[in-house]
Amino acid sequence: MKLFDAHCHLQDPRIFDKAPQLIAAAVDSGVVRFACNGVSEIGLDKGSQGKKVDFTDQVNVFRQQLELAKELKRPASIHCVRAFGDLLQIMKSLGPFPAGVILHSYLGSAEMVPEFANLGAYFSFSGFLMSMKVHKAKRMLKMVPSERILLETDAPDALPKSELDSAHLVEGASLPEELQSIEISSAPFAGARDVLTFPKEALNHPQNIHKVLIYVASLVEMTKEELAEVIYQNAVRLFSYDTCGGQS
Repeated sequence: MKLFDAHCHLQDPRIFDKAPQLIAAAVDSGVVRFACNGVSEIGLDKGSQGKKVDFTDQVNVFRQQLELAKELKRPASIHCVRAFGDLLQIMKSLGPFPAGVILHSYLGSAEMVPEFANLGAYFSFSGFLMSMKVHKAKRMLKMVPSERILLETDAPDALPKSELDSAHLVEGASLPEELQSIEISSAPFAGARDVLTFPKEALNHPQNIHKVLIYVASLVEMTKEELAEVIYQNAVRLFSYDTCGGQS
């Protein structure tokens, strides 16, 4: 069974010094590729972190980045927090996107799925999906075309909270001394904490792609092997993989 992690942050200062070990562990567990061929991470954020930047400025920069991705004919990985209506409006004004866009850690509504899909969107799901009520998650996933579904870890964020007893955690992760005064968080949920107060043992590991796979497979009523094959083929097609990958 081959797995493709469509979105993670191995360059994150909290885990950067452990990246080689994390990659090796992920590869040993079946992850054969990590996404790298695209424009990312761009987006809109009305959450607690996003409020630090004027939303008009966010929109202006985002539009330019999305136009660049389209010009380069590359997929764009989009971060969206509490701004799906704005995102859809912008994508409609600039789209469609033949090269694709990835709605990373998608937690939007079921109703918006067809409109996003018609514009070229792929829907990537992480451990954050476990925070959504099961009936809502099932309803939303049923709207996602099978050829548009992706899985990700968003490591070191998006720890699968409902699977903590068996989840893989990054041990001993810490910030380099020169970065200990910087607040860092890419977690797409309100109330994301300063990395300095974030429990070290709670950092997500790329191996947890298996947790996401099993959870999503149960909601879409597929075996994990069937879903793994679907998401692998989707990701390879989207990112136009030939030789670029996560194997080492």
